Formats: sequence, C-alpha cells, structure tokens
Amino acid sequence: MRILSVIFAMTLAGGAYAAEMGPGAEDNLNPDELTWQRNVQLAEDGKVDMMVCASGYLMTKSGDHANARKIFEACAEAGYTAAMTWMSYMENNGFGGEYNPDAAAQWDKRAAELGDPVGKFNHGINLMRGHGIAADPEMGRKYVDQAAKEGLKIARRLQGAGYDLDEVTPDADNWRYAPLF
Repeated sequence: MRILSVIFAMTLAGGAYAAEMGPGAEDNLNPDELTWQRNVQLAEDGKVDMMVCASGYLMTKSGDHANARKIFEACAEAGYTAAMTWMSYMENNGFGGEYNPDAAAQWDKRAAELGDPVGKFNHGINLMRGHGIAADPEMGRKYVDQAAKEGLKIARRLQGAGYDLDEVTPDADNWRYAPLF
C-alpha cells in the first residue's frame, strides 16, 4: 500500500509539473528543469525563488549579463535584497545595460532600507562619495556603522581605516567617483 501511495504522489507531482510547463509538456521525457533557460523563463514569468535568484550570480560571473539582469530584476522586485545589491553592481558596471550610477544608488538604498547589511554598506559609501545620490558623508558613515555592527567585515575594515574609501575601493576607480562638474 505504501508503494502505491508513493507512485500516486509521484504521478500527481509529474502532472503538476507538466501542467506548469504547458500543453504537450507531459510528452517531454527530458524537460528543462535545472537550466539557465528555465530559470530565465521563470524570472520572466515572475516565479522566482532562492534557486532562481542564485542562478543570476552564475550567469553574471560567466558573462551572461543580459540574462543575469533579467533574473536579478525579477528577484529584486520580489523583495530579495541580495538581488538588489547585485542590480546595483550591474548598473554600476554597465553589465547587461548602460552604466547608471543613479539606478545603482537607488538599488543600494532600497536594500539598505529593507535591512540588508551589504545594502547598508554600499548605500553608506554612495552617500559618502555622492555617487548616484546627493552627498551626505555623515549619514553615509552611519550606514557603514550599521553594517559593521551587523557583522559585515568590509564595513569594519572601513571603520578601522578612518572611513578612508581607498581602503575598500581600488584607486584605479577614483575617476568614476570624481565630481562631474
């Protein structure tokens, strides 16, 4: 009887998966499951979870920035704060789109406001520099302090360096943060 119950449950699960995949999916003996294409499709359909969101990291690290952006945007809109900080990274480096420091700063701010320590750290640095957002060094240090208090090692490192931003950013990037006027 137990075996029949397991077979019945597996049949129901397979049917649910086939229904999710669309018409004719039940005939496909090798459906997309753990593929990048499947994760991108899920993101485009607004069906994100931790696994889909994590795949964005692999995509961007492999150079597939356009699909990583699709994943991260969907995950960020669903409230995943780590995806928000990745969207900031994408915007700040022009990956899968144009370089956009204003959008990058907004993603960091959003993650910070939702309590993400990396978002707080990044938002703090943006405020200290005035990069993509109006400069407010005092408020920036407060955000860095919050991230450090929450255990973010890089934030503690910045505190230990007296908030010298060269401690956490290569000087080769200084051109990016210079005033535009």
